Amino acid sequence: MRGIREVLIILAIALVVSFVIRTFFFRAFLIPSGSMEETLQVNDRIFVNLIVDSEENLERGDVVVFEDHYGWLPPAEVETNAFYKTLEVLGLYPSTSEQHLVKRIIGKSGDHVTVEDGTGRLVVNGTPIDEPYLYPGVAGSDVDFDVTVPEGKLWVMGDHRDASGDSRSHVNGPNDGFVDVTDVVGRAEVIAWPIQRWGSAGSNNEPFEQVPER
Repeated sequence: MRGIREVLIILAIALVVSFVIRTFFFRAFLIPSGSMEETLQVNDRIFVNLIVDSEENLERGDVVVFEDHYGWLPPAEVETNAFYKTLEVLGLYPSTSEQHLVKRIIGKSGDHVTVEDGTGRLVVNGTPIDEPYLYPGVAGSDVDFDVTVPEGKLWVMGDHRDASGDSRSHVNGPNDGFVDVTDVVGRAEVIAWPIQRWGSAGSNNEPFEQVPER
């Protein structure tokens, strides 16, 4: 009986620790589409740092997960069994019941973001950006736009620009294509699965280092 009691105590502690980690530190998410290729592939499992979710902590070039309150995604229709649902609650399996998106931050509050004539490169606060993470063969944007990011919002884009329904696609929709900072869940840190793709989730601030503040 003593052995059983000790096992139950250990399991209870493990559950509490898992719940705390999921709630305050890290959480798993599934990549459902190719909008972030080749940085993130379809069915990659990533872990997101929940601490990095405020504008002071977020930087241009960060890959972030945010809640879809703008109707960018169709309603989710996912079936799962009790075992995976339990893992999901513990944060060990990607959430299947909530609507989330993964994109890269291009512009923060006050930034002026547009497209360079003739090249398709993005221009942030007057500085053309060379983006090494883009899907091979695609330009920064083949759609012209010219926006200034409002206070408390972000302009986000996928790395596979030809296959990404990002801020550009929703400029005439709710929130004018911008994402509220308060809807950011956190920054993607690690690709955890499949094991052969283990490594960084692709945040890259270097292309924006020369961008002046406004």
